[in-house]
Amino acid sequence: MTEVHALAGAYVLHALTDIERASFSRHLAECEACAVEVAELQETAARLADGTWSVPPPRLRDNVLAEVRRTRQVPPGKVDREATPAANRWRRRTLAAVAAGIIAAAGGTVSFVAQEQRVRDQRTAASAARAEAARVEAVLGAPDARLRTGTLSGGGRVTMVLSDSRDEGVVVLADAPAPGPDKAYQLWAIDAGGPKSMGVAGSDTQLVTGVRGMQALGVTVEPATGSKTPTLPILVTMAVT
Repeated sequence: MTEVHALAGAYVLHALTDIERASFSRHLAECEACAVEVAELQETAARLADGTWSVPPPRLRDNVLAEVRRTRQVPPGKVDREATPAANRWRRRTLAAVAAGIIAAAGGTVSFVAQEQRVRDQRTAASAARAEAARVEAVLGAPDARLRTGTLSGGGRVTMVLSDSRDEGVVVLADAPAPGPDKAYQLWAIDAGGPKSMGVAGSDTQLVTGVRGMQALGVTVEPATGSKTPTLPILVTMAVT
């Protein structure tokens, strides 16, 4: 394999200089193997879109605090025994309105606090997703990245990009049927010592670690919580060395 073949990952990630990109584009038109590899890498990269998260309306906090300021508290005082029934009714209605305003304001404040916590949780999740996406892109663009593909016996296709230098890989399950209720696809690193779990595939695209030295990738259907050993049949055993 010549040096130009190793530029497929960098080409997909737009990490080449203009001269390198033009040179590789000419090579791509003549090399069927590189064309297939670029297509596979582009499909992998297309599945890495970040999830979105929302924030509360910008004026939510201001509106809640303004409502609190508008809710007038009635200070304690002596009972006006000479007040007319109409005045007493007016006072009762006023107190009821004030109480309702306080309850509404308190409810708005609690809602705001809960929304703030949800936003913090979403920001944490989004930050973790961005960090994982960066690791995936690093695997795809690694100089030693290599591509392997296989077909699942139950239907669907598995694509794996490996980087020994990073000891990481990216596994993509495409068009795979649903594994069933309370079931999930589990990935296995297979070497001379036998299969070792690489985790349950939580989505179609999975970042895996510990790929250095593995000889094959296996995929099985397991309980959603995962298994310690693979359950037969193994849907695919894909050599990666």
